[in-house]
Amino acid sequence: MTIRVLIVDDDVLVRAGLRMMIETQDDLEVVGEAGDGAEAIELAASTEPDVVVMDIRMPGMDGLEATRRIVGQPVGLGDVADAADDVDTDDGPRVLVLTTFEIDEYVYDAVRAGASGFLLKRTPPEELLAGIRVVAGGDALLAPSVTRRLMREFSRATADGPVATDVSNRELDRLTDREREVLLLIAQGLSNKEIATELIVGESTVKTHVKRILMKLALRDRVHAVVYAYESGLLEPGT
Repeated sequence: MTIRVLIVDDDVLVRAGLRMMIETQDDLEVVGEAGDGAEAIELAASTEPDVVVMDIRMPGMDGLEATRRIVGQPVGLGDVADAADDVDTDDGPRVLVLTTFEIDEYVYDAVRAGASGFLLKRTPPEELLAGIRVVAGGDALLAPSVTRRLMREFSRATADGPVATDVSNRELDRLTDREREVLLLIAQGLSNKEIATELIVGESTVKTHVKRILMKLALRDRVHAVVYAYESGLLEPGT
């Protein structure tokens, strides 16, 4: 299956370079280019890409706001119970943020906006192409340095205590004991293979647990499962 890609960057040369790189791959196709967030929203609606490669800093509407509007507002605490039975975690385009900057606030805000991946523009071409495929497949992707910054930002954001409520506790009650255990391991950064080793189960079993967790909690992917684990109080900074 060909993966449809929309490129969003205000630099014409960057867009041209990305297009040339992507179109060398038999399984990837560029369906459009946008120079700002507003144009990206329009093209995402008309071209229906699988992945949007999104810059952050752009004139007019930036990449963070464009990501929010393309992905849609994430389901918040209190909404999950009503939405979980209907949500399709594979629905809509995935956003892979590609930026020059590693500033903490961008990482945190990009994830909160609904991005499924965050890579730096200095990422080697083969890693960027692999990243597009990973995000298109429904998994999440963060550069190692970005992951460290994201966890540090969560530590600061939850320094005054978790935001868990009775509602979030009811949401967690939708999970089985094993699913809650898997969610904790996801939030700690373990891959499916590592979780399978930790729990002494098959990797296919872990994949099933992950899918059920995302469906029950109305989450898009693993990155947002990490967000949920911290914001619900299931995982506290430093643990």
